[in-house]
Amino acid sequence: MVKERIAQEQKRLDDSRSKSKDWLKWGPYLSERQWGTVREDYSPDGDAWNYFSHDDSRSRAYRWGEDGIAGISDRYCNICFGISLWNGKDHILKERLFGLTGPQGNHGEDVKELYYYLENTPTHSYMKHLYKYPQNQFPYVQLVEENRKRGKNDVEYELLDTGIFDNDEYFDVVTEYAKADNEDILIRISIANRSAKAAPIHVLPTLWTRNLWSFVGMPEKPIIKKQIHNGQTFVSIDHIYVGNYNLYFEAPSRLLFTENETNMEKIYAQPNDHPFKKDLFHSSVINNDYSIIAANNQGTKFAPLYQLHLEGGETKTIKLRLTASSLNDPFNKGFEATFSKRIQESQEFLDATFKTATEEAKEIQKQAIAGLLWSKQYYNYEVERWLNGDHKEMPPPQSRFNGRNKQWKTLRNHDILAMPDKWEYPWFAAWDTAFHCVSLALVDPSFAKDQLLLFTKEWYMAPNGQIPAYEWNFSDVNPPVQAWASLQVYQMEKKKTGKGDIAFLKRMFNKLALNFTWWVNREDSLENNVFEGGFLGLDNIGVFDRSRDIPGGGVLEQVDGTSWMALYCLNMLEMALEIALEDISFEDMTMKYFGHFVFIAEALNNISQDYNGSWDESEGFFYDKLIFPNGESLPIKVRSISGLLSLTAVLNIKKEYLDKLPRFRKSMEWFRRHRIENAKYQVMEEYFENQDVLLSLVPKERLQKLIGSILDEKEFLSQFGIRSLSKIHKNPYTIHIDGQIYGINYEPAESTTGLFGGNSNWRGPIWMPMNYLFINSLREYHSYFGNKLEFSYPTGNGNRMNLKDISDEIGKRLILLFEKDANGNRPIHQLHEKHYRDPHFKDLILFYEYFHGDSGRGVGASHQTGWTALVVNLMEEI
Repeated sequence: MVKERIAQEQKRLDDSRSKSKDWLKWGPYLSERQWGTVREDYSPDGDAWNYFSHDDSRSRAYRWGEDGIAGISDRYCNICFGISLWNGKDHILKERLFGLTGPQGNHGEDVKELYYYLENTPTHSYMKHLYKYPQNQFPYVQLVEENRKRGKNDVEYELLDTGIFDNDEYFDVVTEYAKADNEDILIRISIANRSAKAAPIHVLPTLWTRNLWSFVGMPEKPIIKKQIHNGQTFVSIDHIYVGNYNLYFEAPSRLLFTENETNMEKIYAQPNDHPFKKDLFHSSVINNDYSIIAANNQGTKFAPLYQLHLEGGETKTIKLRLTASSLNDPFNKGFEATFSKRIQESQEFLDATFKTATEEAKEIQKQAIAGLLWSKQYYNYEVERWLNGDHKEMPPPQSRFNGRNKQWKTLRNHDILAMPDKWEYPWFAAWDTAFHCVSLALVDPSFAKDQLLLFTKEWYMAPNGQIPAYEWNFSDVNPPVQAWASLQVYQMEKKKTGKGDIAFLKRMFNKLALNFTWWVNREDSLENNVFEGGFLGLDNIGVFDRSRDIPGGGVLEQVDGTSWMALYCLNMLEMALEIALEDISFEDMTMKYFGHFVFIAEALNNISQDYNGSWDESEGFFYDKLIFPNGESLPIKVRSISGLLSLTAVLNIKKEYLDKLPRFRKSMEWFRRHRIENAKYQVMEEYFENQDVLLSLVPKERLQKLIGSILDEKEFLSQFGIRSLSKIHKNPYTIHIDGQIYGINYEPAESTTGLFGGNSNWRGPIWMPMNYLFINSLREYHSYFGNKLEFSYPTGNGNRMNLKDISDEIGKRLILLFEKDANGNRPIHQLHEKHYRDPHFKDLILFYEYFHGDSGRGVGASHQTGWTALVVNLMEEI
C-alpha cells in the first residue's frame, strides 16, 4: 500500500509530463505581491514602488498578474482563488500581504506578516499554508513609522516586535488544498482562535478572474454567476481561455459579487461607469453596508462571506470545492477521505524521497520543499508591449523608451517560474533560478530541467546570447551558473533513475555556447582572459559599485568574474565530455573549452615581467585589480568570497572518460607538452598515464593557502558556515583612488549601504548557495587527492582532516541554522526566541535569504526558500 501511494504521486507527475492528464494546470501560481513591480510601472521615471502602491492595489486592476494570500490559479493566472480576512477592527480587509517598499524600509523592502509554507507535493495534489492574523488592529502605521525612524545600523522592525501577538490574541488560519482529480480541487480553511477570549472574524474565500478585457480585450468577458441546483447554491465560472468551472461552498452569511475593475473615481478622480469595482468588498464589509452589493448576483470577483464568532481556543472549518464537474453532494464522505489520502501520500512521498532519520530533520526538509514548491508563480512580462502601452488614447510617456529594459524588446515571459521569494522578489533572478533547480531536482527533476531550458529560449535569451538578470534591470550581469546547475540536475536524475538525460544536456549546451561567447566578447574588455562583470549578484561586495562609475575611469578586473568564467569553462567541458560518450561529434568541443580554461587560469595566476596577476603571494589571496587608462594597476585588497571563488573552478576528469575519448586525451597531452616546451603556465601540475586528471584554477600551493583562510575561524569560518567577508575587516579596509576614500568593513548582518536597494549584504553574512558551491568544490578536490591532502580543521587546531570530511563538517554547521539547540531555540529565530518557543510557533521554520555571520540569525527576505532550500541537499549528501 505504501509503495502504491508513493507511486501515485510519481504517476501524477508522469501523467503531466506525458500530457495524458494535466495535474499541473492548477497550482500555487498566484503571486504574493503584484503591486510595486516593474511590470505594473508605467511612470515616466521608473518609480515602480510609488506608481502602484499597496493602497492602490485594493482599488486598481493589475495589468500583468494578480496577487493574494495562500492562493492558487491556473497556469496562466486566468482564474484565481485566495483568502481574505477581517478582524472587525482594521480599516481594510486583509486581502494581500502587507510590507514596506524599498524606500520605506531601513534595509529595503520587507514583508511585515507572519505566514508559513507547511506542505506541498510536486503536482500540488496536497498543499498546506498557515497565516497568523492578529485579532487587534493591524499595526500598519506603526510598522511604517518605526522603520522610518531606524537607520542602516539598526535591525528591521518586524511584526512580532509590535507586541501584537504577545497575548495570543490572533487567529491561525490554515488553508489546505487536495486534488481529487486534476480539475477537482478540494479546499479546507481552518480558523483557530489562539486566545483564551472569544473573538469575531470575517472570512472571505475569494474567487476572481484576471482582468484582461480592460487592457488587451477579450472575445468574451469571463463571468462568475450565482447558480441554484437541487436547493444548493454555488457559482459557475465561464472563461473562454480556461473553460467552465463550479465553485461549491458551505452555507455562508451572504454572497458578494463585484468586478475586478479599477475604481476610477478613487484612483484617477474620474467618474465610474458602475459601482461594482475591485474594492467594493472592502467598503461593504467594513462599513457593514451591503445595500449596493446585495442586488448583484454575478461579476468577475466573488466571495461567500462567513461571519464567524470563535470562543477561546475554538477552531472552525470552512469547506469549498473548485471543480470542472457538476456535483450533487460536493462535501460528502469522500471530501475528508480525499484529504486524508493526499496527506498520507504526501508524507510517504517525502519519506521515500529523503533518507533523513530524525523527526526534526524531516520537518526541516518538508517545510523547505514546501516553500520551494509554494514559490512557483505565474510570471508575465512582454517588454515591447509594456513599453508601448495598451491604450492608444493613453500612450505611455516617451521617457520610458529611453528607460528601463528598453533594449529587451524580444523578451516575452508567460510562464510558471520558481521565484526567489513571492513577496520580496516576485520576479525571477537568473542565478537564483539555477540554484532553485538543484533543490527542485530532488522531487521533480523534469520541472527543474524545464526551468533551466526556459532561460535559453529565444523569448528569454537576447539575440546576442545574454541571459536576462531580473526585471529591475535585465542587462545587469548575474553569475553564469546555468551550466553548473544543469550538470547538478543531470547527475542527480542519473543517480536516481540510472540513466542521464543526454538530450537535455545537449539542448542546454548548444544554447549556453551562445551565452559563453557573449561573456567572452562583452566582459573581457582588455582581451586578456581576465573578466569584469560588475554586479555579478554580490550587491555590495566591493568598496564601490562595480557595475558603474569605476573610479579613475579604469577597468576593474574581477577575481569573481574570472573565476565564474573558469567554472563556466569547466562546466561546458564536463557537459561536452558527458555528451561525447554518446555522440562523438561533441569531442571537438571538449578541446575548445579545455583550451579556454587553460588561458583563463594562466591569466589569473601568471606573474611575468609585463603583467602581474591577481594573486598576492605575501598575503596568499586573490584580489581584484583596478586598471587605469594609463596602464597602471592597483589591487583592491579586500578578503572576500570574491577572492575565494577561484576554488570553485575545479574538475577531476576520470580515467574512464579519457579511455573512451582518446582524441581528447591525445589533444590534452599535446597541449601540455606544447606549454612545457614554450615555458608557459601549467594548469595540469600532475599528469600520469592511466590516472585521473585534475583541472584546477588554483595551483596546489595556492590552494593550500586559500583553504587555510576559508577554514580559519578568525577569518571566514563561522559556527554556521562560511562568511562572505573575512572577519579581519572588523578593522575597516580603506583605499585612496583618484582623490577619494573608499572602504569596507565586516558587517555580519544587515547592510549599512544602499547599494542595489540595501536589502542584501555580502559584507560578512553567510549565504547558502555560495557555501554549497564551496562544499561541492572541496568534494571534487577530494575525489582527486583523497587522503593525500589534509588540512587542520579549523585552521590552527591541529585536527587534520581530508577535504571530504571537512566539506561534511561545513555542511553540518549550515544545517545547525535550522535545528533546535538544547534550549529549543533555532539560530535563525534568534531575535524572537520567546515567540518561537510557544507551542503554536515552535515547529515553524523560515528560510531566510542569508544569515548573520556570527550568530546565524536569519536576515533579509524571510521566505527565500529558493536557494536556501539547498540545506535539504546538504542533509541528503552528508
